[in-house]
Amino acid sequence: MLFAALRDMQWRKRRLVIAIASTGLIFGMTLVLTGLANGFRVEARHTVDSMGVDEFVVKSGAAGPFLGAILFPDVDLARVAAEPGVMAAAPLGCVGTMMKDGGSTRNVTAFGAPENGPGMPDVSEGRVPSKPDEVAASSTLGRHIGDTIEVGTHKLRIVGIVPNSTAMAKIPNIFLTTKGLQQLAYNGQPMITSIGIDGAPERLPDGYRSFDRASAVNELVRPLKVAVNSISIVAVLLWIVAVLIVGSVVYLSALERMRDFAVFKAIGTSTRSILAGLALQALVVALVAALVGVGLAQLLAPLFPMIVAVPVGAYLALPVVAVVIGLLASLVGLKRVVAVDPALAFGGP
Repeated sequence: MLFAALRDMQWRKRRLVIAIASTGLIFGMTLVLTGLANGFRVEARHTVDSMGVDEFVVKSGAAGPFLGAILFPDVDLARVAAEPGVMAAAPLGCVGTMMKDGGSTRNVTAFGAPENGPGMPDVSEGRVPSKPDEVAASSTLGRHIGDTIEVGTHKLRIVGIVPNSTAMAKIPNIFLTTKGLQQLAYNGQPMITSIGIDGAPERLPDGYRSFDRASAVNELVRPLKVAVNSISIVAVLLWIVAVLIVGSVVYLSALERMRDFAVFKAIGTSTRSILAGLALQALVVALVAALVGVGLAQLLAPLFPMIVAVPVGAYLALPVVAVVIGLLASLVGLKRVVAVDPALAFGGP
């Protein structure tokens, strides 16, 4: 039966090639969508890790150290720094703002941190800012050291470049001193959104709580939850389409081979063996399409303007999913195989 199935695939190779190409494109798009959803978290993790902060201390009730933070004066910085287990503490700030870009504007995320304290990332060019009117800008802005950018009503001089620093779907990050961010966003008031800690505090002052890096990443991608869920729904729909394509190929093959199945039954071939032949066809289509999908994903990913970071687990899961799709698709033709009358082999109705 397996040999007969292979010969049938050879006879219908044009149809199989079309099915493999179609299913491979769907697999490739599914991998890309998975990479898009994962890319939001990858860029957020890159931003948080670059700050070199072990834990973020915020006011109790705050959703996180960034977008969900509660502003508070930096007078408690010394109390937090004096807690056991804290090796260094720095006042941090974060605000979403707009930057003038020629005749238009673009969103940027501004972070504030001390020049030498936790929270200020390393730069690939130049140096970190040391004055309120200086800024280290993401390389994705396309600006150079010495350029001046206008953020809100403030003009800032770029003194350093932070490589590929983005958050929230490729929004560039800029880094100022804590005082520089306070002048930019809080009218010079000594307000901060969190305290960056190097170390692991054994306890915290009353009214404060801490977030580790993983929790900070979750908070930074929280506004994108709806977008991620929407992408996930589209990916599920694509899996369903893949099942339908492979299933339609197997079903058409079953319809065209009804007399063949009748002959097999007439000579004593079991239904299980016939089903194994159908399953082989479906598995070949699905697995080859998975390989095509991996190649297409590599070609399609650079075309997207956002980060496409396909996790290794997605590549490993694709063959497993392809096998499941192939087995489900083979069940489509099972009903026709079970119902076929062996008399058809002898010209019966």
